[in-house]
Amino acid sequence: MISTSDAVHAFVRADSYLTLHYRIELTSGPAAGAVFVDTFLDRPATLQMGVGQWSPGVEEVLLGRAEGAHFTAALLAGQAYGERNPELIQRVSRAAMLSNAPPDTEFEPGDLVEFVAPNGGRYSGVLKELGETSGLFDFNHPLAGADLLIEIEILGVM
Repeated sequence: MISTSDAVHAFVRADSYLTLHYRIELTSGPAAGAVFVDTFLDRPATLQMGVGQWSPGVEEVLLGRAEGAHFTAALLAGQAYGERNPELIQRVSRAAMLSNAPPDTEFEPGDLVEFVAPNGGRYSGVLKELGETSGLFDFNHPLAGADLLIEIEILGVM
């Protein structure tokens, strides 16, 4: 039988699968102090490293950490999800909006709308304003431009 003191902990690698709790708080901008997500309040999350579920900068704070680690990391926007890109605020025709939505969809500002890219991939944007013939969308990541404080507890590493 292996005692707790002899147990070998797994460490996070670039290709690991993780079970973890995490909390992301915005520490800059108009929403400073807001909590974006907090899995400590519910079930833990799973994460596959290296496939784009989290930004490379956020994944970097996990690399080399041992299973059981509980820590916080402060990240500037450029390290986390990048700065906001004004070129990612774009008009989309109503026809394109309707072709990507279920029938009878009523669009309202604040809606997150998913689109199919020409290559078959998917991307999402937040509807900022709705006009007669088009909508203005923000395709920036919701955390772009925000400095973050992330609390993480690594429950399992595979």
